[in-house]
Amino acid sequence: MIVRNKKHILQMLFIWKGSVLKKIFPTLVAIFIFSWIVYFAHYHFPDVIIPLNVGAFALVGISLAIFLGFCNSAAYDRFWEGRKQWGSLVIHSRSLAFQIQNYIEENPQFTKKEKQEGIKLIIAFCYLLNKQLREKVDYESVRQYLSPEVYETMLTKKFKPAYILNELTKWIADQQKAGRIDTIMQSKIDDNIGELSIVLGACERIVHTKIPFVYFVILHRTVYVYCFILPFGLIDLIIWTMPFFVTFVAYTFIALDAVVAEIAEPFGEEENDLALDQMCANIAYSLSEISDMPLPELITPDKNYIVR
Repeated sequence: MIVRNKKHILQMLFIWKGSVLKKIFPTLVAIFIFSWIVYFAHYHFPDVIIPLNVGAFALVGISLAIFLGFCNSAAYDRFWEGRKQWGSLVIHSRSLAFQIQNYIEENPQFTKKEKQEGIKLIIAFCYLLNKQLREKVDYESVRQYLSPEVYETMLTKKFKPAYILNELTKWIADQQKAGRIDTIMQSKIDDNIGELSIVLGACERIVHTKIPFVYFVILHRTVYVYCFILPFGLIDLIIWTMPFFVTFVAYTFIALDAVVAEIAEPFGEEENDLALDQMCANIAYSLSEISDMPLPELITPDKNYIVR
């Protein structure tokens, strides 16, 4: 995710990081060159390059803009839903840590260190959810939060965050059986664990339920066909400025097409996706503070204002 303040209008015109321009730049260059070819060919071979009625382009442009707006709205809904679910994860992980820290009784057989094992399971769940959503297979950073037995068993599971939630539920049940919490408090704690399970299911739904592929096919085809035939509709209207205007129109449509494709998958690692690594680090830091554990390192934006 790009984390930076809005700049002066002139600076905004030339910002590269966080813009999709670098993705679509080759296409824009191709459209610009093609427009010049159409311009020169029209004046050298007027019988071959026939201008089209610009009115048709206006009608197609309006419908294309409406369709682009719909796809952008659908993609942003997915992005915002992902952000809300991770915000909910922050809230309920802290609430669960508060309950474990303050309502489970300590005694000579159950010290603060044993209590920290439950909070470590919460942190491990957050990191494993991140890795599952991003399809990462490096779990070494999670090892410090799990016992050797749980860690080795976790590696054999397909749905690793769900397994950790199960281990957390079993850990809470063991505390109730040992008399460290009563059934009422166990029920309240289980409510927060249930909320974590809801977050897990919602994130899995976003990942596995894509925007129907047919939308991207229609959008992609229409945008590119429109941009490459637009020079034929403007060649007689704005003469030599036509390639510049066509390239600008192409930028608005193709850039929005690229934005839709990017934010429709909010859990990726592109520049405008959610900063899951930073949110995991913040959760780990917050819960470590609560439970008096060693504080992990926080993640801050790099020199390009990007945080993963």
